[in-house]
Amino acid sequence: MTHKVFLVQSEGLGRGDEKLGSMLMASFLRLLGESQDKPGSIIFWNAGVRLLCEGSQVLEHLKRLEEQGVELLACTTCLEYFDLTDKLAAGKTTTMMKSIQSMMESDMVSL
Repeated sequence: MTHKVFLVQSEGLGRGDEKLGSMLMASFLRLLGESQDKPGSIIFWNAGVRLLCEGSQVLEHLKRLEEQGVELLACTTCLEYFDLTDKLAAGKTTTMMKSIQSMMESDMVSL
């Protein structure tokens, strides 16, 4: 079994329409939770950290993934930048160095 790392950099998938991107992200995370194959870790950078915080529309999907053993890692610098440090509701904080190590140790990184 390969260790995969996914990198989430925004609140939506793809570029273009934000509403569509949010719908796609919700669908992706829900279906990932229903899939047998899962990444070992998902790293959340930039605006992507908002998905792990209170009020996120996809929080239940992320908590389900976490319960299934997927490591959810939120960029500490990003949480601080958006003033969300106290709002983290799923996953745990990580540093850039730990994120780099996680990606280097994986068999596949999907950006």
